[in-house]
Amino acid sequence: MDLTRLLCTLLLTACCCRHSAGVPDEAEPVREILEYKVGDNAHLNCDSSLPTDNLSHVDWFFKYKDQHIRIFQVRRGQGQADPGEYQHRLTLLDGANLSLSQVTPKDERTFICQVKAPGTHAREKYTQLHIYKAPKEPTIQASASGISVISQVPQEVATCTGEDGFPIPRVTWYKNRKPLKEEKNRVIISELRTKESSGLYTVRSTLWAQLEKEDKEALFYCELSYRLPGGDHMKESQEINVTVYYPMEKVWLEVIPNRLLKEGDRVELRCLSDGNPQPHFTLRKQDPTSLSWLELENVSEGVLVLEQAQRHHSGLYECLGLDFETGVEATDQQQLLVNYVSNVQVQPKAPVKSEGSSLKLNCSAESSQPVVFHWKREKTEETLKNGSVLHLTNLTREAGGGYLCVASVPKVPGLKHTQLVNVTINGSPWVMAKEERIWVRENEEVNLTCEVSGQPRPTISWSVNGTVHEHDKDFQTVLSTLTVQVIPDLLEKGAVCQASNSLGSNKTTIFLELVNLTTLTIPTEDTSSSQSTTTSSPSAKGNSTSTGDPVKKGTKQESKGVVIVAVIVCILLLAVLGAVLYFLYKKGKMPCGRSGKQEITLPLARKNEIVVEVKSDKLPEEMGLLQGSNGDKRAPRDQGEKYIDLRN
Repeated sequence: MDLTRLLCTLLLTACCCRHSAGVPDEAEPVREILEYKVGDNAHLNCDSSLPTDNLSHVDWFFKYKDQHIRIFQVRRGQGQADPGEYQHRLTLLDGANLSLSQVTPKDERTFICQVKAPGTHAREKYTQLHIYKAPKEPTIQASASGISVISQVPQEVATCTGEDGFPIPRVTWYKNRKPLKEEKNRVIISELRTKESSGLYTVRSTLWAQLEKEDKEALFYCELSYRLPGGDHMKESQEINVTVYYPMEKVWLEVIPNRLLKEGDRVELRCLSDGNPQPHFTLRKQDPTSLSWLELENVSEGVLVLEQAQRHHSGLYECLGLDFETGVEATDQQQLLVNYVSNVQVQPKAPVKSEGSSLKLNCSAESSQPVVFHWKREKTEETLKNGSVLHLTNLTREAGGGYLCVASVPKVPGLKHTQLVNVTINGSPWVMAKEERIWVRENEEVNLTCEVSGQPRPTISWSVNGTVHEHDKDFQTVLSTLTVQVIPDLLEKGAVCQASNSLGSNKTTIFLELVNLTTLTIPTEDTSSSQSTTTSSPSAKGNSTSTGDPVKKGTKQESKGVVIVAVIVCILLLAVLGAVLYFLYKKGKMPCGRSGKQEITLPLARKNEIVVEVKSDKLPEEMGLLQGSNGDKRAPRDQGEKYIDLRN
């Protein structure tokens, strides 16, 4: 109680002494807070209630620790900056207000406007500047070494960096969009702050954590929080995934492609596990006889590639995985089946039959799956029948040739094999049963070709001497080519192609016609160039077994182009003839002009026929075909010469 009274007495005495000494009362200073971004111009205003007329003295200070350092003064309305860091950045505005240009983080301080008027006490206004600068976009870097889940201490996960911010931005870490907080022995966040010479800050935050296997897909990112005039803001980094190492628990063997396989497919056997990194793999195959395991070669990182899978690759495969870090071992097995179709056989293998007989073909095959069969003709690819048996009845020459048995597996697309069987139909030689004609020049070389089919293989001979070449067109057809020089005897008799085998013989005759350069003879056959070629081919309608008589003359194929040329030549010749007759008539050489029309008659043997004989250097190809008015064609030696009988 006595102590309280003593304190009150001392305070009262101090107040009385202060008033008695004439110490004036100090007014409470006015305070203002202003916010600007780095680079802005700041306005420092004195309090409008303070007298700033010409009689007042105004001084501006900034507060440094416990000191007031003057930077500007105003006397009688004139401003003057004091030497120092603000000497060139302050501008006097109206009254005693100042403008501070290009603010920096160093300008975040308190500025004081002090006004003194005559007969009054000094009055002050405090202005606090807050300066802000947004940091750059944050960058994040994952740990290069990865995180092991078996570690007993937190490991570095990632580092987040925010540069050139003011004040220091705040860093927050997120995992899968959820904020992370420090947790003892589980999550640690360390931070390094660096102040640059510009006054801006760079913050580097590192996240340390213990992760689990489930975090292998986790996404981490960091967020920078900062303030600008008017409110709070934030920036987010990119999301990253960190490498998480965890031990293997199981392995499995995968076959690619995952479908029914066939011989020739490209197949991969791939060992996989749920561990990271992958363990050491061993791939082996079981011997079907001894049931022992054989380690396979050409295996790279647990992958075996079969470029052309074959049936012998089928079997039981095993993948063995060993984790060296934990010693864990695991296996998996897979049965591989490479489907096949093989040993396609046709019975009988090479059947030989006679015309009019029947034939039964049986097809069989080996396969890993049920097989279906169908038959096709080799030449036409035409499908003949479905099923493993093909019946052929009443066989003809045309039935001879190749037949294909196609064995396929419907369950395995693309898996099929074929077997060819050639059916031989025995018969006498079969040739074109008509004569052939070609137009030639004397002494030139021509190629005469004879095509013969039959079984047994026929022997071909020619009636004239020359160079003969033979080759098999197919297993029952032979082509014989005779190269010979055109001589009078050949022109007279022609060339006979004789074919024979044990069942009979046949022949065809090729006639050669000499081009006539003096008489307009019209060829009815296609002519050769410098070296002529004619072919006698088999025909179903014109074949018969020969007994020695010559083959009768065949029909002739006319050329439309030759006919057109012939017609034009005839018209021109008739026009010339008409002009000559008209000229003779005018000269009076023809009595028909006076006594009436004279009949132009023809010899009785060639009534109703018109032929103009003219010398021409043109080849038969350039001439036309002249026929009688009754449409009859001439015989080969009778070239159809006609005469105009002009009687007086």
